[in-house]
Amino acid sequence: MSQSKLLFWSVTVALAGFLFGFDTVVISGAEKSLSEMWGHYTLFGSASLFHGNVVMASALWGTVIGALFGGWPSNALGRKKTLIIIGILYTVSAIGSALVSDPWSFAFFRFIGGLGVGASTIAAPAYVSEIAPADKRGRLVAMYQFNIVFGILAAFLSNYAFAKMGLGDTAWRWMVGIEALPALIYTLMVCTVPMSPRWLMMKGRFSEAREVLQKIDPGRDIDSVIEAGREDAAHGSESIWQPKYRFIVLLAFLIAFFNQFSGINAFLYYAPRIFEIAGLGKNAALLNSVGVGLVNLVFTLTGLVLIDKLGRRTLMYICSFGYIISLGLISLAFSQNWSGQIVPLLFFLFIAAHAVGQGAVIWVFISEIFPNHLRAQGQSLGSSTHWVLAAAIPAMIPFLFGTIGAGAVFMIFTGMMVLQLLFVIFLMPETKGVPLEELSKSLIKEDS
Repeated sequence: MSQSKLLFWSVTVALAGFLFGFDTVVISGAEKSLSEMWGHYTLFGSASLFHGNVVMASALWGTVIGALFGGWPSNALGRKKTLIIIGILYTVSAIGSALVSDPWSFAFFRFIGGLGVGASTIAAPAYVSEIAPADKRGRLVAMYQFNIVFGILAAFLSNYAFAKMGLGDTAWRWMVGIEALPALIYTLMVCTVPMSPRWLMMKGRFSEAREVLQKIDPGRDIDSVIEAGREDAAHGSESIWQPKYRFIVLLAFLIAFFNQFSGINAFLYYAPRIFEIAGLGKNAALLNSVGVGLVNLVFTLTGLVLIDKLGRRTLMYICSFGYIISLGLISLAFSQNWSGQIVPLLFFLFIAAHAVGQGAVIWVFISEIFPNHLRAQGQSLGSSTHWVLAAAIPAMIPFLFGTIGAGAVFMIFTGMMVLQLLFVIFLMPETKGVPLEELSKSLIKEDS
C-alpha cells in the first residue's frame, strides 16, 4: 500500500510538469496568427523584436521571476502549498490569455502562467526527491520531465486539432485557453498529497515528518532519517553562497546552462516556423511538430527507465554525442540548403538525444545535490539559470534567423554541446542510488 501511495503522490505532483510542457509549447501553434494580428507593434523600431520579446517570451520572463523567487514560498509555505498556488496561476493564465484582444494583456496573462512554470521547477522536483527512496528517486523525479514532454505532445496535438477545425481567427484562443481544464484538475488533485517530510523536519515538525515517512516506507530506518533531519535543520540559516557549497553551485549552474544552449527551447517554441524554413508546407510543419512530441515522449520514457540503472552521468554522455551529431548535421542542412524530410529527421534525432539525457537528468540532478535545508535555494539557482537562458535565447531566434541565418545559429549550439561533453567528462559526479543526506555531504568542500 505504501508503494502505491508513493507512486500516486509522485505522479500527482509530477502533473505540474504536464502543465509546464503544455504551457511552454502551446504558444507555437498560435505564434504565426499572433504575429499577423499584432505585427504592427514594434520594439525599438523592430516588429520581430516586439514579437519575440513581448508576445512570445512573456511567459518565459515570468518563468524567470518564478524561478528566481519560487524558493521563498517553497521554503516558507511548504512544497505542497506552493504547488497548489502554481495550479491556480496556470488556470488564471489560460483563461485570461484566451480572452484578451491586445498584445500587452496577452503578455500579462502569459507572464502569470510563466510564474507557475518557474516555481514548479523548484517545488515539484524538490517534493518528489524528498519523499522518494534512494533506489527509486531517479525515475520518480524524472516523471516530472516525462509529464513535461507529455504536455508538449498534448500541446502539439491540441494545436493541430484546433488548426484543422476551421475556427479561423479564433483558433489561437482555443489553443491557449484549453490549458485551463488540466490546470483545474491538477489543482484539485495536488490538494490530496501530504506535506514533504524533509520540509517538515526543516521546520522542526519531526513527529509529523515521521508519520509521512511511515506511510511512504514502513520498513525503512526512519530513526536515522529523522536524526539526519535534526542535524540538517541545525544549519537552517546557511546560504548556498558559502564557500563550501561552491562546487555544488557550479554543478547546478552548468547543467542548467548547457541544457538551454542545446537550443531545445528555441526549437520547441519555433518548431513549425523552422520546418517551414526547411521547405515544408504549413500543415506538414504542424504535423512534423506532432512527430517531435512523440519522439520526445518515447525517449523521455526510455531515459526514465534507464536513469536508475545506467546513472545520470552515463545518460549525459549519450546525449552529448547525440547533440553534437544531430546539431552539426542540422547546421549543414540549413547552410547547404538541404530541403524536404531530412531536416525533420535530424530534429527527431536531436530531440531523442535531449530526451534520453538532459531532459531526464536535469531536474533529478539539481534536486539531489543540495542539502535538505538548501534544496529550495539550489533548485532556484538551477531553475533561474535555466529560465533566464530559456527566455533570452528563444526571444532572439527571429532576429538571429533573419541576420546570421539558421545554419550559423545551430552551429553555435553544436559548439556549446562539445563544451557540455567536457563538463560531463571532468566535473559531473554520479548520483544514482545514494541517499540524499550522504550525497550532499560527499559534494561539500569543507576546506573551501
